[in-house]
Amino acid sequence: MSRIVVLGAGLGGVIMAYEMKEKAGPNDEVTVVNLGNTYSFVPSNPWVAVGWRDRKDISVDLTAIFDKRGIELRPEGARRVVPEENRIELNDGSSIDYDYLILATGPELAFDEIEGLGPDANTQSVCHIDHAEKAKDAFEQLVRAPGPVVIGAVQGASCFGPAYEFAFIVETALRRARKRDQVPMTFVTPEPYIGHLGLDGVGDTKGLLESAMRERHIKWITNARVTRVEPGKMFVEEVDESGATRAEHELPFAYSMMLPAFRGVPAVAGIEGLTNPRGFVTIDKYQRNARFPNVFGIGVGVAIPPVGQTPLPVGVPKTGFMIESMVTATAANIAALLRGEQPGAVATWNAVCLADFGDEGIAFVAQPQIPPRNVNWSSSGKWVHAAKVGFEKYFLRKVRQGKADTVYENLVLDVLGIKKLKEIHIEPAG
Repeated sequence: MSRIVVLGAGLGGVIMAYEMKEKAGPNDEVTVVNLGNTYSFVPSNPWVAVGWRDRKDISVDLTAIFDKRGIELRPEGARRVVPEENRIELNDGSSIDYDYLILATGPELAFDEIEGLGPDANTQSVCHIDHAEKAKDAFEQLVRAPGPVVIGAVQGASCFGPAYEFAFIVETALRRARKRDQVPMTFVTPEPYIGHLGLDGVGDTKGLLESAMRERHIKWITNARVTRVEPGKMFVEEVDESGATRAEHELPFAYSMMLPAFRGVPAVAGIEGLTNPRGFVTIDKYQRNARFPNVFGIGVGVAIPPVGQTPLPVGVPKTGFMIESMVTATAANIAALLRGEQPGAVATWNAVCLADFGDEGIAFVAQPQIPPRNVNWSSSGKWVHAAKVGFEKYFLRKVRQGKADTVYENLVLDVLGIKKLKEIHIEPAG
């Protein structure tokens, strides 16, 4: 009997638990450690922030679902991983031992790195359902008392899609409220150009997103370093290609949502050999840590080097579709170890992003996510909004049913040019 523990019950962790349970032996135990017993569909948070969804629409209680699948849920949350002892210290003071550990923690949100940033200070966030609900209250105040809006991401951020998405969703919501004419909008980003996305662009994301912003009268500042945020005012330095300041901006706002930089969570940060200086888990091509070979990492919490050099720090996003390929590879590799074999499954890291604008949207496909690519494609239209809504319903249904895969992935993503979302390939163990 082997004890397999998944740390985290987000998008990657929940599906990891389902897939690992399917591939593990009948006597192997699968346990999920999470703070609380609820899964929340983070990609829908921008809709929550303008009142198009409620918490209950995008949340799932995992207790009964896990129990039915034979997966143990430990909702105490993790205080610290002790990999030298194959043990996790929980927040209630107890510990849980493991033979294999899968880190699916997601990130810690580094609001504190910029003075005045974050929902406990002067800007809103859509990174967490609690933040999105607070952002909704602030948005309703904006509709009552219109004023300038500043949306974007700060230096070091790696998740740019939701920033663009939220800017367009807010613009659509303001038009529907007949208040758009009273709200100047500015998009602020450390990206060297609009549509870079931390990926040096995908297809014509630069042209598509710039065109969409012009059509909707959204101004932008790229190569932007946010230095501090005061109530109702953001201070931004615009840098040149060498990183030197070429312009300074004081941006007044009645409403602002800025995505923060990410870092590793406290439970793993600072563990030599497990994480990099930023606290992200280092892994090889088999999703496996080099120093602790019974520890695997998936999702936003893993270390991925940036795509090329940029004047300001710009991270690489880990999209949901990319994470699912990590899940499949990890499950296959641990299953091989359980059989006494060596790991050989490598995730393809294909990226698919559906950025909703409220009435239409932009989609892109990158195969693989890191250049050079075999597929480098982007498109726009009303179909993207419909596809995003469809994916939300599909994924939440998958979580509620306790399934790791359904027909939707194989059919819809075929249309987008991906043979199989979770396609992996097998290489000889290195």
